[in-house]
Amino acid sequence: MSTFFNTQEHEWEELGGGIKRKIVGYTDNLMAVHLCFDKEAIGHPHAHEIHDQIGYVVEGSFEAQVNGKKQILKKGDAYIAQKHFVHGAVALEDNSILLDMFSPVRKDFLKN
Repeated sequence: MSTFFNTQEHEWEELGGGIKRKIVGYTDNLMAVHLCFDKEAIGHPHAHEIHDQIGYVVEGSFEAQVNGKKQILKKGDAYIAQKHFVHGAVALEDNSILLDMFSPVRKDFLKN
């Protein structure tokens, strides 16, 4: 991974269901990932065993759910999902973008 991230130099990875991602950068202890959602695309509720996560809204808006609580988040808002907290999000606008940050790094996102 390079020291600098230039978004034009990286292609989106299609995940299906109207969601795509770009890995912004990572170290052993931290990872940042852009996720772009089509309107009504769903980041299904789930929990992480070892990862804390912060989801920051870069563009658009989402209905986010964390640990049983729901809230509408707009550009500049964020949610915090500590490990074991069930969390998910639904995009309310086309091209809504989250910057997800994970600690430690999500090794399952890395290609070998």
